[in-house]
Amino acid sequence: MEHQPDWRPVIAALANPHARELFAQVVLGHSGAGEGLGAARRRNVVDALVKAGLVRAVGDQLEPRPEAFTALLATQVRPERSTGPERFLDAHGMIDRFPSNAAELRGLLALVAARVLAPGEVISEAELNGRLRVFTPDVALLRRHLVDHELLERTASGSEYALSDAG
Repeated sequence: MEHQPDWRPVIAALANPHARELFAQVVLGHSGAGEGLGAARRRNVVDALVKAGLVRAVGDQLEPRPEAFTALLATQVRPERSTGPERFLDAHGMIDRFPSNAAELRGLLALVAARVLAPGEVISEAELNGRLRVFTPDVALLRRHLVDHELLERTASGSEYALSDAG
């Protein structure tokens, strides 16, 4: 059973300019890859590339092992993809795009409304803007969306906001 490469020896090998050059020559099929290196240096470079799983020695020739990259990538943990309205937030929780689908937009806005205001809470526009700023630099647009979609309502004076009963 063949060993799956660990990323550390791969990075270490490819960080060496002599190893990168020899590896490129092997991949491109140049005969006599690494001839410009001294015997001891070539041996060390080949050993590093073999240890990393990037090449294999076949007789006195070297062959690339492209499957090494496939195996290396297969060992990496893939981050879970967000679902629901969270998929429209970046890694910092900022809105990275507004969905074009009306139901998805409403879902995103409902998420934001629930995170910025508690039921029964009434806050000033300045306070609301501060809370919305964690989602977008364009707080006026987001605030307008929340009001237009009837998730937030302005008080009669127009200077304060609360969660809408209709939302």
